Amino acid sequence: MSPLLPLLALTPALAVHAAEPASFPPARKTQECVPRNGLPNFLKKAQSGSRLKVAYLGGSITAQPGYRVKTLAHFRETYPQSKFEEINAAIGGTGSDLGAYRVEKDALQHHPDLLFIEFAVNDGGALPKEIVRAMEGIVRKTWHLLPECDICFVYTFTESLLPELRAGQLNRSAATMEVVADHYGIPTVHLGLEAVRLESEGKLLMRAPEAKVERVSGDAPNQASPIPLSPDGKIPFSMDGVHPYVDTGHALYSQAWIRSLPKLASDKTGARSLPSPLDPLHYQNTAVVPLAAATKSGSWTELPADHVFSKNFSNRIGQVWKGEPGAELRLRFKGHSVKLYDLLTPDSGLLEVSVDGKISERRRFDSYCVYSRIGSVTLATGLDPEAVHEVRVRVLPGPLDKEKILFERNRADFIKDPARFKDHVWYGGAILLCGEWIP
Repeated sequence: MSPLLPLLALTPALAVHAAEPASFPPARKTQECVPRNGLPNFLKKAQSGSRLKVAYLGGSITAQPGYRVKTLAHFRETYPQSKFEEINAAIGGTGSDLGAYRVEKDALQHHPDLLFIEFAVNDGGALPKEIVRAMEGIVRKTWHLLPECDICFVYTFTESLLPELRAGQLNRSAATMEVVADHYGIPTVHLGLEAVRLESEGKLLMRAPEAKVERVSGDAPNQASPIPLSPDGKIPFSMDGVHPYVDTGHALYSQAWIRSLPKLASDKTGARSLPSPLDPLHYQNTAVVPLAAATKSGSWTELPADHVFSKNFSNRIGQVWKGEPGAELRLRFKGHSVKLYDLLTPDSGLLEVSVDGKISERRRFDSYCVYSRIGSVTLATGLDPEAVHEVRVRVLPGPLDKEKILFERNRADFIKDPARFKDHVWYGGAILLCGEWIP
């Protein structure tokens, strides 16, 4: 299997949850499928012998060859008269905040007929108001550009969410997304409730690191197909309590979708009209500005096309730049939110951020940085949308105690090759704005 990807913001954001109203989101009981307005346009086209595109926007659970591959196979089996094409818009370790910025490039430009959105796990540490802004930004962008594209929110789960789900309650991020789904009439499917039931009955192991069931297959997940069992007769769901095995956890996820699909039929075909937004600071009107456009000082290197980071990541984040300690970039914009689209790597370090003179730091190294991956970092959000804001970012020399940050999970990698971690640099690709770039 590929390296397991981290969940987003599971600790820093928790400290500010007290700022959210205690009543939001309202408690929501679990339900495998809430049809709302269904998927009328997609299903009508699927039954008519058309060519359809299905986009999957999500994190590492969507990136796995699991429910994404299996649901597409089910469409092909169920509607053999039609042709289905996949748009894989998943990036591990990322949430709806980045999804709102990248959905156009990674999914909508390919004109999907159906858009799956899976961020309930990676949004676990996000503030509810930010989830609302991001999720309705994705919805509003989609229906502004493609008003006949159907949307479905899908929810997955992790071991840490079991207590709430056993009690019949959605976790906070999914309950927040339900508010958005209610407002826009979007169907939602919780893929994990059958797995939760089996676990509560002692028939499923949430974490089974020694299981040998990983067979990457595109076969349709027929509900009658047997799911492999461990020697003790239980279903091994995942290796780590998060990322399901393809032929067990993802088979259960896919079967939930198969059970739900007939409920999503509807006669309400046609273009969607957008209601008033839930939050005026939603992420519909965004801009992705190449890092090259910012004013720079200090030591910056534009990585060549044959650099491994350019090969692996430029299709997502654009041209990659490397900033050495002391390197600065400055920008101005009018709007309410600014982020950076960047990489987290073994040699990443620390950023000093100044927004309208308010200085803070952002650490771009975490306990998963034994390999390099895409990330994003919020510099400021909730700003005055009518004001012009001044932003400065400086790469700090450190030092970070990287061995300590890696914890026991990946400390052996540091001990084996500490030279990989000695530098404190930063790799960036783009500036993400809700607002207007000011050159």
